[in-house]
Amino acid sequence: MTRLLRFLVLLVVLLPLPAAAMTIERVTSPGGIEAWLVRDRSIPVVALEYTFRGGAALEAAGKEGAASLLAAMLIEGAGDFESQRYQSALEDRVVSLGFDAGLDTFNGSLKTLTENIDFATDMLRLALTAPRFDTVDLERVKARTAIGLRRAAEEPNTIAGRVWMSTAFAGHPYGRPTRGTPETVTALDAETLRLYLRQNLTRDRLIVGAAGDITPEALGRLVDKVFGGLPAAGTSAVVPETEPKNLGRTLVVRRPVPQSVVTLGHEGVKRDDPDFYAATIVNYILGGGGFNSRLTTEVREKRGLAYSVYSYIGSYDHAGLMMGGTATENARVGQSLEVIRREWQRMHDEGPSESELANAKTYLTGSFPLRLDASNRIARLLVTIQYDKLGFDYLDKRSALINGVTLADARRVARRLFTADRLLTVVVGEPVGLTGAEEVPADAAIGGAPRPTRPTPPAGGG
Repeated sequence: MTRLLRFLVLLVVLLPLPAAAMTIERVTSPGGIEAWLVRDRSIPVVALEYTFRGGAALEAAGKEGAASLLAAMLIEGAGDFESQRYQSALEDRVVSLGFDAGLDTFNGSLKTLTENIDFATDMLRLALTAPRFDTVDLERVKARTAIGLRRAAEEPNTIAGRVWMSTAFAGHPYGRPTRGTPETVTALDAETLRLYLRQNLTRDRLIVGAAGDITPEALGRLVDKVFGGLPAAGTSAVVPETEPKNLGRTLVVRRPVPQSVVTLGHEGVKRDDPDFYAATIVNYILGGGGFNSRLTTEVREKRGLAYSVYSYIGSYDHAGLMMGGTATENARVGQSLEVIRREWQRMHDEGPSESELANAKTYLTGSFPLRLDASNRIARLLVTIQYDKLGFDYLDKRSALINGVTLADARRVARRLFTADRLLTVVVGEPVGLTGAEEVPADAAIGGAPRPTRPTPPAGGG
C-alpha cells in the first residue's frame, strides 16, 4: 500500500465519516414535489441544489448556446429588480445563487444563512418564473459571451475537446458546441430564452437536494414556493441514444504553440451500466489515480515526457466514453502517444494486478467521505444520487459495491473498455513523430469545450 493510501486510511479512521453518519430524509412538499434532505444544525446555513434533466442537448438546431445564455441571464434581474439591484440585493443578504448548463442538465444552486432563507428563495423564485431579460442586459451578456467564445477558440484544450466531440458525435446534439458559437449566441433573443425555459425547466424534470439548518416541513414549503409555479411537464424532443463514431483516427489541428494538447478516447460505460464500478476501479489504475496511476508512472515518472497525463470515464445520459489526455512538448508528442497507447492496450491484454485492485478499492472507498465537507457538496450529492437512480440506500451500499468487484471482474471489464487501435485522438499544436495523422481545421472548436453533464463530477467513483 502506498504512503498516500496509508494516510487516507488513517484519516478515515480518525475523522468522522459524513457519508456513513448522514441521515437522508425524503421530503414530499404539499404540492407533490420531492426533495432529499440532510439536516445539520451545527451552523446556520442552508444549501439548495437542483437539476433539470435536459441541458444543451435539447436546444433546437441553430439555437446553440441558448441554455448557457439562459443560465447567465437568470441572475440579470427578475420581477421588479433590474439587474444591478437584483445582484446587489443578493450580495447585501449574503446569498449565493447561480445557474449552469451542461449537455444533459440545467443546474442551479443556492446557499444562504438560515435567517435569510425566505428572502433568498423569493429571489430564486423570481429568477425562475419572472426573469426580465432586459434588452440592454441581454445584449451585454451576449457580447461578453461571444468574446469569451472567440478567445476559447484559440485555446488548445478547448479546441481539442471541441474537435473530439464534433468528430465523435457528428450529426448528434452531443456534437454541437455546448456554449454555442459567437454567431448563434449573437442571434439569440429573449423569446428564445423564454421558450427554452418553458419547455425544459419543468417540474417533471426537476431533482432537488438540500442540506443544512432546515426542517423537512420548511423545506417542503420552500420547494413549493420556488418550483411550484413552473410548468408541470416539458415538451422538447427526446435526445437519441448514440455511440462515438470515427474511431481509430488521429487528427491534428495546427497551432503555433510550444506544447501540444492531446485528447483521446473511444466508447465506454454509462452510469447505469452494471460494469460501472469495475470500470471506475480500472480507470483509477490506468490514469485516474494521479501519481498512483500507470500512465503517470510510465509517461511522467519514468520518461519525463509530460507533467500531466490522465484517463477518465465520460458518462453522458445517451453515450458512454472512456477518455484520456495529456500535454507535452511538440517534439515528444509521438513518443508520449506511443507510451499511452501501449499502456491502454496493456490494460486490455493483462488487466490490473491483485495489489493494484486492492489499492484502488482502498482509495475509492476511503476518500469518498472526505469530499462531503460542505453543505452544498452534500446537497449536490443528494441530487446526483437521485439523478442516477442509485437508490435511497446508496451511501450505505457504495463501499460494498466497490469492494465487491473481483479481480476477474476488473480484468473482464478492462478487456471490454480498452482498445488502443480504436482511440480517436485529437492533437492541437505542432506535433512531431506522428504517423498516419490527418490535418483538420479548428472551425468546430469555436463553441468551447463540452461541460460536465452530470449534476456533479463522478470523482472518487461517484
